[in-house]
Amino acid sequence: MKSWRDVILKEFTPQVAKLTLVADPDGLLLEEGILEDIQRRGFALIPFEDPIAFRYAYESKFRSHWDLGETTNLVVILRSQESDLHHLPYDLLQAGRKLSFSLGTIFPHLSYPVVASLDRGYFDVLFAAQELHAPGQLGDNATKDFILRHVFEIAPELIKQPSELLRVLLRRHYYQQKIPAEIEQRLILLLRQNQVFKDWPLDIIVPDREAFLAFLQERWSFFINRVAMRESASVLEKEPHYKVAIQGPMELPFEHDDIRGYIEKLFAEGMLQAIPKAEVGISGNNWWYIGIKTGCPEQRTRRLEKLIDSLEATLPEEKAPYSAWFSFAHAWAEFQVLRHETLSLPVGLQNRIQELIQQVDTRFEQWIQRRYAALHQLPPDPPVMVHHIPRFLSKQTAKIALVVIDGLALDQWVILRNELVAKVPTLRFREQAVFAWIPTLTSVSRQALFAGKAPLFFPDSIQSTHKEPALWTRFWEEQGLVDNEVIYLKGVGDGDSATIGEALSHPKVQVAALVVDKIDKIMHGIELGTAGMHSQVRLWARQPYLLSLLDALLHQGFQVYLTSDHGNVEAKGMGRPTEGMVADQRGERVRIYPEAILRRQVKEQFPETIEWDPIGLPENYYPLLAPSRRAFIPEQNHTVSHGGISIEELIVPFIKIERSAE
Repeated sequence: MKSWRDVILKEFTPQVAKLTLVADPDGLLLEEGILEDIQRRGFALIPFEDPIAFRYAYESKFRSHWDLGETTNLVVILRSQESDLHHLPYDLLQAGRKLSFSLGTIFPHLSYPVVASLDRGYFDVLFAAQELHAPGQLGDNATKDFILRHVFEIAPELIKQPSELLRVLLRRHYYQQKIPAEIEQRLILLLRQNQVFKDWPLDIIVPDREAFLAFLQERWSFFINRVAMRESASVLEKEPHYKVAIQGPMELPFEHDDIRGYIEKLFAEGMLQAIPKAEVGISGNNWWYIGIKTGCPEQRTRRLEKLIDSLEATLPEEKAPYSAWFSFAHAWAEFQVLRHETLSLPVGLQNRIQELIQQVDTRFEQWIQRRYAALHQLPPDPPVMVHHIPRFLSKQTAKIALVVIDGLALDQWVILRNELVAKVPTLRFREQAVFAWIPTLTSVSRQALFAGKAPLFFPDSIQSTHKEPALWTRFWEEQGLVDNEVIYLKGVGDGDSATIGEALSHPKVQVAALVVDKIDKIMHGIELGTAGMHSQVRLWARQPYLLSLLDALLHQGFQVYLTSDHGNVEAKGMGRPTEGMVADQRGERVRIYPEAILRRQVKEQFPETIEWDPIGLPENYYPLLAPSRRAFIPEQNHTVSHGGISIEELIVPFIKIERSAE
């Protein structure tokens, strides 16, 4: 089947030229599928963004090899709004083959600015629709309507009843469709033409996922009260008062066949929270029981079964986009929390859980082996890897506070979130995720986070974290800030947050990084596996420290973001290598060697281990990764550690924390 990528990929034949320069104003070469195909053909890509960083990578990784007569295929990408390459250095312009690509040649009949606003992951569907329907030349509004119908499967003129609107919104937010703001506004305008929706808060619940979920959560209590009355054949003498933050219709068609399945998934995956059981009797055999908090073990088991059903149905394929794994990882985190809270499980369900874990580990490793090499090249908005975060934050206009909780896995974030909301219901979390660097070590991934660059660019400190303050400050100085406007605080996590508040209260502070090390300390002292980690994290979350820290940051006017450098996973021992002094680092989930031949010798002792290609890493840095949920410790021993490529270690939270209206 013809693809839009064919227009680009036909220009990339190996050995045609050692250096290819590409004007790419629309970022087409930085789409996941394009990156994968070009790299599979033997090409390396370097975006020309930071001239100093570019020159370092160019001279060390390519120019030096060309001088020795070695052959490599390098592509330099210039993402300028102009279609020529004159911004590139003269020596490159003299030596390189020159190409240019733009959206106008791929979607010639659609409005350029509208298509340019669309996430590149939707181009496959849009290109197929263009080929099939041959729409002719379309203006802005016609292009928006075409994209709504054929990319997002939304036909506004067919949305006539509340159940139809609710189904569209549930699908849009459950699958986190990335609809550009201008197309969302077009959708809202068309929906407003129907008087049935005149009381719906469309301006809020169409574009804002968290607001939509809050809207559903507030209406759920009303629905359950009506169900309870119906079950007991009672009649309300007086309608109880329901306090809502988001105005709009109180009665939603939750029982409609098109709606019910989504609602069950939202409760199973923790996007909606069960409410206390109504005072009157309500049957545990009905579907809505999943949204009522009873404390019964049977209910927890039922929710776990629903969650497993959902995970089995949504496990991403080998060619899935990274966003599919982000969505899956959030549900996987809920699963990890729930299964360790459920003390007694039927044998059949235990076996099903183990089969699912094995299937997820295998599929994720296959995907990582195929797609990971391209991730660090993707644009940083939204951030995809931890080193994208500073560049993403640099585009914000307010004061920024980045709270980095060392070693926090997504399942532990779920525990923190639930405890924080229980204490302060007005906190709102905009939950995203990012990939850590491989190997998932603090000295690799956290330094990359603070440097805003791949580990390749800090080879001298790759074994430690002592240069983090300098890397963080240097990044922000390159964005135009001065030294006293940037703060880095380490070792945060216990004690009195008031002293931190004093450091951040200086009127000139614009950007602050705070490294919270409590989770990492818990992990290195844990003896009871993941269940023990969850218990200790929950106890820490119930202490006042983290909440008071977040409150102080919000009170001082910071935009607050929370993230992690890597996660952690429970692993079983497979034995320690007999390697003498040849390893530079001896982690439980990864060993680092200065030469590939030394790594190969250890792999011969442990054939299941993974020789990880040094993607984005310095020279003479060769990781050997332990296989799925195994560790380089004595056999039969268990540990909670990090360094490998499990979903728990590699996909970490990236959360914007806000305070909603009372």
